[in-house]
Amino acid sequence: MGDPLGIGPEVLVKALADPELHRQARFIVYGRNEMLTLAADRAGIRPYWYRVAQASDRAQGRLLPPVTVVDFDDKEFHPPCEARPDLTAGHLSKAFVEEAITDAMRSPDDDRRIDAIVTAPICKESWSLAGFRWPGHTELLAHRTRVKRQAMAFVSPRLKVVLATAHLPLMDVKNVLTIGRVHESIEFGHELCSSLGIERPRIAVCGLNPHAGENGLLGDEDQRIIAPGIDVAVRQGIRATGPHPADTIFIGATSGEHDLVVAMYHDQGLIPVKLLGWDEAVNVTLGLPIVRTSPDHGTAFDIAGRNLADPGSMRSAIDLALRMAASRNTSSSSTGR
Repeated sequence: MGDPLGIGPEVLVKALADPELHRQARFIVYGRNEMLTLAADRAGIRPYWYRVAQASDRAQGRLLPPVTVVDFDDKEFHPPCEARPDLTAGHLSKAFVEEAITDAMRSPDDDRRIDAIVTAPICKESWSLAGFRWPGHTELLAHRTRVKRQAMAFVSPRLKVVLATAHLPLMDVKNVLTIGRVHESIEFGHELCSSLGIERPRIAVCGLNPHAGENGLLGDEDQRIIAPGIDVAVRQGIRATGPHPADTIFIGATSGEHDLVVAMYHDQGLIPVKLLGWDEAVNVTLGLPIVRTSPDHGTAFDIAGRNLADPGSMRSAIDLALRMAASRNTSSSSTGR
C-alpha cells in the first residue's frame, strides 16, 4: 500500500476495482484496511475485498478470494490531520513491503508465495524519521534478495529507460559511474526488452556531459567510461550505440529509432519519461529474483485524501507485473525449474 498517508490507498482501490483484473490473478494487499476503506468511500467505490488480520492464522494461508487485504491493524496509528512525512507511517510502509518480500521469496510450493510485487509510493523522509536509511524500495529489495547487481528501469508506451545510477546526489554520479556499471545497465536493458517480446532490441546509451562530452572538450567521462562499456556490450552481440547527446536521443527513441535508452542519472532519464507518460509509466526493478513494479509517481501529499489521484500509473504497474510474472513462470516451466 505504500505510505498510508499518501495517495497509495486511493490509487490501489481505484486500480483494483476493475473486475477484469480479478479474473487474471489473486491479489494480496499489504496495508491498513481503514485507509483503503476511507479511499473507497471518497471515490464512491463499494469495498470489494476480503480482510484478514496480518497476525491471524487465516493470513498464513493464501488460498483467499481474488482481492484480500492483509490488515496491519495491530500497529497503533493515528493519522495526522494533514498528509505529511510521519514516523509511524514510515514504520508501517516499511512493514508492508517487508512482508511482501518475505512472501515473494518463499518456495514455489508454499501457498503463501506471491509471483510479483507492485509497490505504491513511499515517503523517503518518513522512512528516515523511522530510522531507516534505505534510499527507497529499490535498494531495500536488492538487499533483501541478496543481489549485487540491480537497476531501475521505466516502461511507458512511448519510451523505455534504464538508469545507470539512481538515488544519488548529482555531484556523486561521476564518482560512481564505471565501465562495468554502464555495461550492466545495457545488459539489463537488453534483458528487459527480451522479456517484453522485443527481438534484437536497439539500445541507445546517453552521454553524461553536454553533447556527450564533445570529444573530451566538455568532460572525458563519455569517452573514458561510457564508450568502453558500450564496446563490451557490442562484443556480446547486443545492439548498443552511443554515447549520444542526451538532449536529442530521446527524440529518436520516441519516433521508433531505438527500443530503449540507457540514461546515466536519475533526472536525465526520468524527465522525458514523466513528460511523455506521466499516467502510464511504470518503474521496474531489474536484476532481482522476483518481479517488482511500481507507479512512477510519489506520495503526492498535496492531493492525498481528496479523491483527485489518477490510478493510471498504478494500473499500468499491475498490468506489467502480470505480464512479467507470466513470462517468468513460462520460462521457468520450459527449463524445468
